[in-house]
Amino acid sequence: MKLSSFLRFAAFGIKTILFKKKAPILGTVIVTDKCNLHCLHCAVNNITGTVHPYEHIRREMQQLYDMGVRILFFCGGETFLWNDGERTLRDLVIEAKGMGFLIVNVVTNGTFPIDLPEADLILLSLDGDRQRHNAIRGDTYDAIMDNICNATSDNICFYMAINQINKDCVRDVCLIARDAKNVRAVSFNFHTPYPGTKELSLTRDEKAKCCEAITQMMKEGAPVFNLKSAFPYLIENNFPTPCHQCVVIENGKLSICGRCIDVSGLCDQCGYFFVAEYTLLFRGNLKVIFEMLRTYLKYI
Repeated sequence: MKLSSFLRFAAFGIKTILFKKKAPILGTVIVTDKCNLHCLHCAVNNITGTVHPYEHIRREMQQLYDMGVRILFFCGGETFLWNDGERTLRDLVIEAKGMGFLIVNVVTNGTFPIDLPEADLILLSLDGDRQRHNAIRGDTYDAIMDNICNATSDNICFYMAINQINKDCVRDVCLIARDAKNVRAVSFNFHTPYPGTKELSLTRDEKAKCCEAITQMMKEGAPVFNLKSAFPYLIENNFPTPCHQCVVIENGKLSICGRCIDVSGLCDQCGYFFVAEYTLLFRGNLKVIFEMLRTYLKYI
């Protein structure tokens, strides 16, 4: 991370904590909900099949930038399905950088060739070993691993949602992240029970066991892009929600924190690690602040 970016984020954090500001710093643009997969835990794919045009997305990017957002995510559906004529996802990332966003990340299921060195991080969904991943996402594991090996940059970060199917695969994914070419780290979430997926949720004791496994892998040197200091809050599900410093925009609709904000009661069952980490950070939790500084400077 550039020193100028670090100082900008530090100043934002200090003002937010001291003055209890609710301005956003992280924003996500949904470029399409079209997806080539039908994953068991997903409730937001292929609802409309709309691929939003370039100028529409650019206006949404500008809207987020004008609000103060400086960390931008492109998300789907599957982001690599996005195009507008000859324009591809690379054009969106380059446009975002030129617009002034300091960090630009992309979320993908990894089933398409990964040639996007302009992105700061490519968050790639890997949901366990071959057996468990394929049980959740279909027969995609081998193709994804080939795409990772052939990627043109080492900016990949695994993105694993832990659920009842893959809860025993934390160690497997950490070891793959440690040893695989082009992979920088792994970031975990617990399954958030969108309608129709409640059976995949973890119990409190299962969450605790997973956090123990993640902590052990951290001790063994695995590159984990999460904050151990937030684990107790995630286990007990007692971190503050929603996160006002994060926003999502989809087809002109702006949501605080995420799309789950519209589902009654779902915030109380949130499994997103970054929500716990950011809300605790901006409440002034000192352990989270110092750990986030070390982690972000290491992996971004």
